[in-house]
Amino acid sequence: MFSPVSVIGGREDVRHLDPEAAVFDGMLIGWERQQLSRGLGHQTIKNNLSFIRRFMSFTGDYPWRWQAGDIEDLTASLLSRQPPLAHSTLRGYHVKIRSFCSFITDPGYGWAEECEQRFGTHPTQICHDRNTLHHLAEFEAKPARRPFTYDELEAFFAHADRQVDRIVEAGKKGALAALRDAQIFKTIYAFGLRRTEAVMLDLPDLRSNPHSPQWGSFGTLHVRFGKAFKGGPPRRRTVLAVPEFDWALHGLRQWVEEARPRFGSRNSTALWITERSSRVTARHLDTRFAELRRELDLDQHLTLHSLRHAYVTHLVEFGYPERFVQEQVGHSYASTTAIYTSVSNDYKNRILAKALAKVYHPEQQGQHP
Repeated sequence: MFSPVSVIGGREDVRHLDPEAAVFDGMLIGWERQQLSRGLGHQTIKNNLSFIRRFMSFTGDYPWRWQAGDIEDLTASLLSRQPPLAHSTLRGYHVKIRSFCSFITDPGYGWAEECEQRFGTHPTQICHDRNTLHHLAEFEAKPARRPFTYDELEAFFAHADRQVDRIVEAGKKGALAALRDAQIFKTIYAFGLRRTEAVMLDLPDLRSNPHSPQWGSFGTLHVRFGKAFKGGPPRRRTVLAVPEFDWALHGLRQWVEEARPRFGSRNSTALWITERSSRVTARHLDTRFAELRRELDLDQHLTLHSLRHAYVTHLVEFGYPERFVQEQVGHSYASTTAIYTSVSNDYKNRILAKALAKVYHPEQQGQHP
């Protein structure tokens, strides 16, 4: 165990010019080590430490003098923004502060005793059930966010394709990049991918499916950078191509066999590469998606992730079993997949018609015209 003495130094002949700052830095070092021991990722730890420093600046005081009212002041200030911070973001902030306070008040680490000796006071847990947000709903995103409709998808993909034609007709550079971006968006939709999952694909991740030989080596995608559980490695899964989206496979084959080699990259295995042979970034996809959405004047609440939502919704409408859909998108729980689903009125009317026919015209079940 790393004690306060081992972190900030305990020699009697050593006097810190700013003992409060030294103790606070020691607390952060100890908390960092604890998080590493728990298996949290380096970026997650970095973000946690940065937030605690910001919270200290917000309160204008050190942790051993924090009070429960500081949490309430922070929450009120963030909710007063326009637009106010999302419920899930605020809850995440509360979790960070609660975790840090749990660490510095744990008797096993000795920080409370150290502060009492040095400053005549000690840290307390300032987060409790009455001043922090709780995870009350499985889906905490903004209600306005939704999947693409069929018409919006058709318009979006057609517009992305037209960008390629316009660049070629104008004799300008960038046609290959525009073709690549259009195909990335189609692939995200056709396989229900997350943004990071898409950009991290490599050529060897394209695989065949013996049950659909007509698609060659494009029958499955091996996702190696799926969303991880907190503190765990990226999860892997295999996503099968489905016949309703085989049009996207033709474009994927064209990219791999004809367009991608024209970038001249022989050392990179990345599926989506730039003119400089580097991997396309998630930020580029966000920027390009926003440009196309603005040019089409589509609903601003549609995001790149809405393509994944549309994939789930449309698989359900096509009649695929819930378990199959859940495995395709890599959800641990069926309830999560259900949250993504927003079936159309036409689909619901078809289901209702079948139910009515089963009740009121059972003699017609199984009959074909």
